[in-house]
Order: sequence, then C-alpha cells, then structure tokens
Amino acid sequence: MEVKKDDDGKTEKPEEEVVHLRREIGLLSATSFIIGTVVGSGIFIAPKGVLMNSGSVGLSLLVWALCGVLSLFGALCYAELGTSFTKSGGHYTYLLETLGPLPAFLRLWAEFLFIRPAVASYVSLAFGRYVVEPFFEPCAAPAALIKLVGILGLTFIVVINCWSVIMASRTQVTLTFIKMFALVLIIIPGVIALAKGKTENFQNGFEVESLTLDRLPLAFYNGLYAYGGWFYLNFVTEEVKNPNRNIPLAIICSMVTVTVFYVLVNVAYYTMMTPAELLLSDAVAVTFANRALQGVSSVIPILVALSCLGALNGGFFGAPRMLFVGAREGHWPPIFSMIHIRRHTPLPAVLLLYPMVVLMLISGEIYQLINFASFSRWFFIALATLGMLIHRYRFPLHPRPFKVPLVIAVTFTVVCFFIVGLSLYSDPWNTGISCALTLTGVPVYYVTIHRYRLPKRWRRIFDYCSKQLQILLEVAQQEVKTY
Repeated sequence: MEVKKDDDGKTEKPEEEVVHLRREIGLLSATSFIIGTVVGSGIFIAPKGVLMNSGSVGLSLLVWALCGVLSLFGALCYAELGTSFTKSGGHYTYLLETLGPLPAFLRLWAEFLFIRPAVASYVSLAFGRYVVEPFFEPCAAPAALIKLVGILGLTFIVVINCWSVIMASRTQVTLTFIKMFALVLIIIPGVIALAKGKTENFQNGFEVESLTLDRLPLAFYNGLYAYGGWFYLNFVTEEVKNPNRNIPLAIICSMVTVTVFYVLVNVAYYTMMTPAELLLSDAVAVTFANRALQGVSSVIPILVALSCLGALNGGFFGAPRMLFVGAREGHWPPIFSMIHIRRHTPLPAVLLLYPMVVLMLISGEIYQLINFASFSRWFFIALATLGMLIHRYRFPLHPRPFKVPLVIAVTFTVVCFFIVGLSLYSDPWNTGISCALTLTGVPVYYVTIHRYRLPKRWRRIFDYCSKQLQILLEVAQQEVKTY
C-alpha cells in the first residue's frame, strides 16, 4: 500500500491516521454478512406470494428449491467476478469492467433512484409490521404507525453504519445468529408434526390445473427476492481479508445453508397450515407461531423484526459502497467517494440514501415494491454475468483465482434473461415503470459524464454545495489505493 506523503515529501502519516477503508471483514463476518442479508423479511412474507403465483404446495416447494439453486449459481458467478476484479462496488464494477461505462452508470442510477429505496423500504415496512401488529391483535394495526416504526428502525441502522464498520459488522454477526435461531424455532415443531404423520396438506401437492404460465415468473420473483442478498459481499471486496479465499468460501457456505433452511421452513409452514390459511395471512410466521408455538408465540414477531433489522443492516453496509466506487470512478458526485476522517465509513453515501428510502417507505405498498425493484435488479445481474462470459472470451489470460464452470454461468444468465422477459408480460405496469426509470439515466449520462455539458452557473452551485457538505460531514477522499 502506498501512503500519501506530506507537502514536503519527507514524512508519512501513521497507518491508523491514514484515511481509507480498512480490511476488517473475516470469514465469519463475511458468511454472517451474506446469511444475515439474505435471511430478512422474505422467508416470513414471500411464502404467500410464491404459493399465490405457483398455485400448489408441491410446486411452491419446488420453486423455493429451484430459487435456492439458481441463487447459488449466481453467487458462484459473483465469486468469480469478485476474485477477478478486486474493486468493491459489486454489479457496478463488473458492468464497468466487462461492458463499459453506460450500463455501469445505469446500474448506479437505478440503485440510487429506486432499487435501494424500494428494497430498504420493503424491509423497513416488514420490521414495522412485526413490531406493531402484536399490540393490536386481532385488529388491524394503523398503517401510519407501522411506517413510523419502520422509519425508526431504518434510522437506527443508518446511525450504526455511519458510526463504525466494526460495529456494523458485529451487529450483523449477532443478528444473523438470532435469525437462524428464529428459523430453527419454526423448523423443529414442523418436523416433529411431520414425523407424527401430519401430511394432509401435502396430499395432491401438484395441482397442475391451477398453474398459469404468466404467473409463474412472479412466483420466482417472490422466491428469488427472499434469497436476494447473495451478491452483497461483492460490494465490499476491498474490506474483506484474503478475498481470494474468503469470498468463494463465504458464498458457498452461506447459500447452501440458506437454501436448506428455507425449504425446511416452508415444509414446516405447510405442515401446520393449509394453503388457504397461508394465503389469508399477511404475517405467515406469526400465524404459524399461534398454531404451533402457543407458549412462545409472542417471541416470534420480535425475532422476525430483528431478522428484518439484520437484512436492513446488510443492505446499508453494502449498497453505499457501490455509490462510493461509482463516485471514485467519476460516474457519481465526488462527495459520495469520501469517507469520514476518523470513523473511516463512507458517511455521505450512507446518509444521502436515507431520505430516498424514507420517501419510498411513506408512499409504497409492500408487494408492489418487490415487483418494482426486481425487474431492474435481475436485468443488471443477468448483464453482469453475460459480461463475465464475454470477458472470459476476450481476455482468456486474465487471472481468475476462482473460476465457475461454464455450464453454471450460461444456465444462470439464460434463466435470468428469461425471467426478466416473462415479467414484462406478467406485470407490465410495474416492470414497465422500472424499465422507464432506468432508461431516464441515459440522457443524464450523456449530459453529465460522457460530455460534461452542465451550465457553468450550475457547476459552481454544485461545487459549492459539495464543499459545504464535505466540511459539515468531516469527510475526505481516500489517501491510499485499496484495490
């Protein structure tokens, strides 16, 4: 690592005083980071969406298993990308390195404009719902109160991520163990009931007549949403210790664990609840607890709320790094590429996302948010893995410490494009808006980056605001190269 020298060129700053992001994420933290981000609100909410769109118990379980395998394939592709390109930034970095600046900028644009706000507000709403609803049963909880509690949870996570990387990392490890305990608490009574012969809900599990092809992609979207988060470790590559070993190991261990747990949790749900009861429930885990865990049913909403908090923490730990790297590459306002001079956290990138999330949280509905964010998210993931295949062909000698089998990479890319294409047919309104919002980034790219054409007065105002923000937040550019 090359340290910046003082003006006289003679003295160097001590390592602890140098402004840069540290490598502080080991294998346990990395694995907890992925599991903790994947296992959020999805497994407690998405079973309803998967069953509703697949039409039968057997098919919904198959969808859950296939979503797990597909997510593992994608995670393996990202393990190759993460060890081939050592920069943080995830999707953005890989699109930039393989397909060029325009797709990379559009990914940044979509992330800031609606993907991150939609995903974070979805999880915040779920957190608010699980905290508030137990106090109002059997009546409906006030929507305004759910949103208020969601905003409080979001604010808590933003403060932690602004304060310290180590604190955010330790919070993630702790919340991951809590949420795995919650899943075990659901699985055990389900397995016991199954062993006693309670299998009536699995009779006629595959009712093919209730399946409609146009709704199946939406079942996969709900399932894949519950698995979403396997790519977050790639956002913080520059902060992972020994990334060539720890990134592939953490990805494989976490995704196999999550897939097994998710399928078992859904089996437990169907053991204790009929499909009709599951479809009527807005909080599947709470309905299950009331049925199977009367003694400790009041604990489940708390565990689920903490689980949502863990997913929110993982998202706010990873996503701002994408904006941070984009700003460092000149594709985003420079203020986003600065870190706090003492805390060594990407403070502006975390803080400036916060109002966007609050805005969408106040205006959004939970199921619309999934479909809204999923189209662009999966489209860009498909582009990134396509870019990986193109890069392999064009640069066969590029060092790749971890190389995923070609058949896995091709299968994952084709399935992603297929799901994205079918979703335009299944839910044209939400996916159309998502596509249109992404494309609004094209003129922005050509005006502000490809050829900088902003009027001089605008530039002066922009530079002045950036300078004042830098002073107010006590942030500066990194002083060492960390990739």
